[in-house]
Amino acid sequence: MTWALSRVVVTGGAGFLGSHLADRLLADGAEVICVDNLITGSRHNVRHLAGDPRFTLRTDDVSAAWTIDGPVDAVLHFASLASPVDYLRHPLATLEVGTLGTRNALRMAEDKGARFLMASTSEVYGDPAVHPQTETYWGNVNPIGPRSVYDESKRVSESFTMAFNRARGVDVRIARIFNTFGPRMREQDGRAVPQFITQALAGEPITVYGDGSQTRSLCYVDDLIEGLMRLLRSNYTLPVNLGNPHEVTMLELAGLVRDSCSSESPIELHPLPVDDPKRRCPDVTVARRELDWQANVPLEEALRRTVAWWRTGRAAD
Repeated sequence: MTWALSRVVVTGGAGFLGSHLADRLLADGAEVICVDNLITGSRHNVRHLAGDPRFTLRTDDVSAAWTIDGPVDAVLHFASLASPVDYLRHPLATLEVGTLGTRNALRMAEDKGARFLMASTSEVYGDPAVHPQTETYWGNVNPIGPRSVYDESKRVSESFTMAFNRARGVDVRIARIFNTFGPRMREQDGRAVPQFITQALAGEPITVYGDGSQTRSLCYVDDLIEGLMRLLRSNYTLPVNLGNPHEVTMLELAGLVRDSCSSESPIELHPLPVDDPKRRCPDVTVARRELDWQANVPLEEALRRTVAWWRTGRAAD
């Protein structure tokens, strides 16, 4: 893992994951150009980088035409509306960033002779009929359901990525990211951990959908960023699951969050959203073998760190 990064483009670099990636890349000595239209990203996430001459924030829409002057070593495509709240509110923008945005980012990588890293998702597996999910599983996605704007846009992003690799020789990497959380998630993000923390700290009922038996496998952001950097610097070009295989039910997670917040919030059950996956857990054999990577931060510790940030440093929406 000695490949040097001098200048990197991160689309969605003012978002949750993108901003943490920018931190890591800068710490590793790279110049970072963040391209973000701020539809869900926030200047707050990168304000601590504003004085660094190696960091640039550009408020461009990657789904439209955009250019970068000068050499680029890597293009990391993290622009996306990743929360159900956001992609159900902005379905067309979600489709466009997953299709046009991915194509434009790949063209940028091709033009610059840069390595391309695609931030895909466990949502490509849909409501999986195979458990845990391996990279060879093709998924169980409803192509016309309300979640399809995100699920299918990520699936076609992977198709674009592999087509540019096969037809045009672009050097590509694909990370299938499982549920990740940590500092810099928004209060109104809508995903389980930020929703539960916001409700618990406010003393409001914690909203659990369905009967709470559906599972997720939750990874702390620091672990994920390490996995992404190892993938970027690896020679592996096929999709890789990145996540924590420790599975937890939504009822269990609600209880853990409540305890982490020292809250007495009641837990309320609400109807399950359409096409919500019943189980989600990565098989990380490939990540262990190819990247020598696994998630290390225990869930309780990850929640403690996230709650501590939430109390003192959370960003406004």
